[in-house]
Amino acid sequence: MLTERQGERLPDWLDTVRRDNLPSLRTLAAGIDRDAVIAGPTLPWNLGAVEGHVNRIKMLKRRMFGRAGFRLLRRRVLLA
Repeated sequence: MLTERQGERLPDWLDTVRRDNLPSLRTLAAGIDRDAVIAGPTLPWNLGAVEGHVNRIKMLKRRMFGRAGFRLLRRRVLLA
């Protein structure tokens, strides 16, 4: 379903999971946001660039932990 980018098959998979006797998959299926999960492999765009920026900011924050306040962190994020 994911490698072939066929998100429209998700509702059938969720119905199959609900009928099976696998409690961990039932819990997963109950917590899924159907529209978001169907859109992921179906639509042609992604959030890779945004995730890259978030990852970069988190790395800067971790490296600076305990060393300075928000003002320095803000300056490093904006200048990097």
